[in-house]
Amino acid sequence: MACCKSAVSLFKRTFLITHGQKSSSQRSRLSTGIFQDRGTVKEGRYSIINKSACAYATGFPSPQSVCFPSQESMSPSLRICYQYLNQTSRSFAAVIQALDDELRHAVCIFYLVLRALDTVEDDMTIPLPEKISMLHNFHSYLYDAKWKYTESREKDRRVLEDFPTITLEFRKLAQVYRDVIKDICQQMGRGMAEFLEKKVGTLAEWDRYCHYVAGLVGIGLSRLFSASELEDPILGQDTRLPNSMGLFLQKTNIIRDYLEDQQDGREFWPKEVWEKYAQKLTDFAVPENLDSAVKCLNELVTNALQHVPDVLTYLSRLKNQSVFNFCAIPQVMAMATLAACYNNPHVFSDVVKIRKGQAVTLMMGATNMEAVKTIMHQYCKEIQLRIPMSDPSTTHIQEITGNISRLTLTNSPFVSRAYLSPVYLSCAMLLVALSWQYLSTLSQPSDEYIKGL
Repeated sequence: MACCKSAVSLFKRTFLITHGQKSSSQRSRLSTGIFQDRGTVKEGRYSIINKSACAYATGFPSPQSVCFPSQESMSPSLRICYQYLNQTSRSFAAVIQALDDELRHAVCIFYLVLRALDTVEDDMTIPLPEKISMLHNFHSYLYDAKWKYTESREKDRRVLEDFPTITLEFRKLAQVYRDVIKDICQQMGRGMAEFLEKKVGTLAEWDRYCHYVAGLVGIGLSRLFSASELEDPILGQDTRLPNSMGLFLQKTNIIRDYLEDQQDGREFWPKEVWEKYAQKLTDFAVPENLDSAVKCLNELVTNALQHVPDVLTYLSRLKNQSVFNFCAIPQVMAMATLAACYNNPHVFSDVVKIRKGQAVTLMMGATNMEAVKTIMHQYCKEIQLRIPMSDPSTTHIQEITGNISRLTLTNSPFVSRAYLSPVYLSCAMLLVALSWQYLSTLSQPSDEYIKGL
């Protein structure tokens, strides 16, 4: 059984939405207003739907629209790549297509290359020796115009069957983008091969595994941002902060998906932690073991929250609006998910989900640094209110959440809707409607959930 869990999780499984009324424990304390302008983020360049609606969402004076690119000027092969993007990543297809021009295409191809690599890893019908060879050599296929794999039975097999179309667009990218994508693909392939038959044991191995399947994505994206010159060179030179961004997302996914992974026969919780509370990881699904299960859950949430200070530092370095939105939205979604999971026994009997209204609020709000701090601060407070005094990790999580609270303390609350003109309110309603329509595609039955940003 392969150990790897979704090699492109910086792109995937960050949004998990459900319908219905919120319970009191899940209800967001966030208002639905706008935040103050961060002031240092550069405007992006997008195709136009409604500038005023985007102004409402970002708080920026005279911004360009945060909308999707026109495909009229795209080559047929590039249009096909964007079709594959929308088919394989409902969640991040939106934010990828909202990136600025040249960077948008580079990130789209980056995603599809890693999606294809991940499809190879996920396919249990490929003999192990052949799979290991493919993972180690996958980066070389980027320059092989004819390479494709037609034997896969995975749901995303189309990206392997039509890999020549993807690599054609890859070879059209600027050399600086190609170098990044090839390097990350090579490192990730090696990491996948390492964990094919290896379970995550120690916390150090958990970090290493998450680095391979998510941290490398963050590092690669940072290098692409810098290569586009939309962000400073230092962003692409640093590896620690973008790695933490990826680890925060991946650990959140692993924590939330305990039940789903157990049902699929997969284990990603580190043994070093769970063996303190049970003889087998499957024991947590037994109602009699719920108390121990929640204690283990809380310890893992505590571990994941340690990455939040790095997340805040990374986001504070971003200058381009489209890049900021791309990076910030998944992070606040992850924080909301951790808050919903913490000390929550339902993790072991159901899939903890972010409600659609809550998700729309986060998507509209996470557009500047002060806004992100406010969101993080409020979800941190939700966690603090539920810290049990008898939990083994109580002292540690009190220290970590206390630090996060200090780092996110801000005097920039939401602006009340009472101070907004009817025009802005109408535009806001349009943006909410568009967001709601998009999120509706994410709230289908479980077989349509994004598997993995």
